[in-house]
Amino acid sequence: MKNDVIEINPEKVSGTPVFAGTRVPIKNLFDYLEGGESLEDFLEGFPPVSREQAIAILEMAEVYQQLEN
Repeated sequence: MKNDVIEINPEKVSGTPVFAGTRVPIKNLFDYLEGGESLEDFLEGFPPVSREQAIAILEMAEVYQQLEN
């Protein structure tokens, strides 16, 4: 699966969902935020990820959470 935000490719990080065009797992963003780090900290630590990609993931997570409730 590939789109502008998420990429899932068995040949990239064993199929772990990553930010499109990178090898940075989506989970890393949530780990940073859950650990008390800011979005800025995450973006500084993972320069291949764009701010737009990170915000799109957070927005997707918010919609998913609303659907679950």
